[in-house]
Amino acid sequence: MTTYKSHRFPASVEWQGKRLTTVTVPGKPELDVATPPEFRGGIEGVWSPEDLLVAATASCFTVTLVAVAERRGIPLHALEVDGTGFVERHDQGFGFVVIELHARLETDEECIQAAEQAARDAKDGCLVGQALDVPVHLELEVRPRVAAVA
Repeated sequence: MTTYKSHRFPASVEWQGKRLTTVTVPGKPELDVATPPEFRGGIEGVWSPEDLLVAATASCFTVTLVAVAERRGIPLHALEVDGTGFVERHDQGFGFVVIELHARLETDEECIQAAEQAARDAKDGCLVGQALDVPVHLELEVRPRVAAVA
């Protein structure tokens, strides 16, 4: 008989008025979340659900890649990931049509191909990306580590 792990990630949201909410997760700092300023009644300077979705996708890919690289013994010397979510109007209103990730990483020269494969596998293995009903595209730049000048 196979035993599977089960995890829960609770979050609570309390409406503060107008288009502002406060999100709480046990043991973590509160986070204000509001309608983005691109929409009527939106609030400038506050995280939006759209920001959180793109950030969750990009950060999930990043930590998944770090875990994959660690398991495979691939050194990562630098890693930066930018995410952009594209929202368009359609018949039912607005919706995400794609999330694009642009990853730049640095590894040892002999590990470039392995790092590229690890990044592709991390994109496919990211829990947040798997949960989405929109495609996640990955643009990848892998460069060798530049030796320090003595």
